[in-house]
Amino acid sequence: MIAINLLAACALDGLVGDPRWMPHPVRWMGAFINRCEPVIRTRFISAASRRTAGFLLAVFVPGLSFLSAWCALKLAVLVHPWLGDLLWIVLGYTTLAAKDLANHAWEVYHHLHAGSVREARQAVSFMVGRDTDRLTETEISRATIESVAENTSDGVVAPLFYLVIGGPPLALAYKAINTLDSMIGYHDASYRDIGWASAKLDDLANVIPSRLSAVLLVLSSYCCGAAAANAWDIYRRDCAKHVSPNSGHPEAAMAGALGILLGGPSVYNGIQVERPSLGDSTTAPHPRHVPLVIALMWTSFGLAIVLGVAYATLWNGI
Repeated sequence: MIAINLLAACALDGLVGDPRWMPHPVRWMGAFINRCEPVIRTRFISAASRRTAGFLLAVFVPGLSFLSAWCALKLAVLVHPWLGDLLWIVLGYTTLAAKDLANHAWEVYHHLHAGSVREARQAVSFMVGRDTDRLTETEISRATIESVAENTSDGVVAPLFYLVIGGPPLALAYKAINTLDSMIGYHDASYRDIGWASAKLDDLANVIPSRLSAVLLVLSSYCCGAAAANAWDIYRRDCAKHVSPNSGHPEAAMAGALGILLGGPSVYNGIQVERPSLGDSTTAPHPRHVPLVIALMWTSFGLAIVLGVAYATLWNGI
């Protein structure tokens, strides 16, 4: 039943997405982390003690997420096997974010297409951590493309990868790691001690998914009419340029597929950060690239589903 459950979870994400009115484990994780951070800052003063507390938090939240999902599934199966399958599907669905990612990108695109730069800035602020209040049309397009590329790994392929090999408990543990990194990872000096363990754990958890995502984006380029050969060449050449050991893989593949330049200057909390350029074209990101980026993400998701179902079928049967 694993393959069928996997297909159902992916279909549910594709159809429903992430309605804000629905309870969601990731929001619960975020609320818990928000409660823990001020406690750590208040009670742990030295750098060493904060690093220890940050390490314990980075272990505890994913561990609790895994254990909670595992126990819930075991109890559901005891009630009835079908209830266990239903809970597997629902929990698995909550770890995926393809529909939500596409919706955010489409919202930015529609505002840009209508010439509403101010509304586009507001929309892209929900996708990126950089300052967006002064972004130009080109910079908004770049931020959207980079976000979709990175989250093709973090929000789509990675949770699906862990869902395939470890079910909802492992996928939810991954989401906890990713949430910790996004909230208290190395954002600035104030998080250097509290967030070091979360950042390192996220780097480790994304080693395989980020590289798999890049390959899937290259393959998707063949299906979507993008520059597949260039995507492969740029991916191999530029993937290691990024400051992150993982984000550069899908972003470099996306830059090559679109034939554009990504990277460059971005402003975070009023401070300009210069990132290496990915790609070798003089073509700047443009709103017209966004629909193709979304298509590449969906196609990569589809290919990942095929691989996941094939793996689940070979190892566990239908």
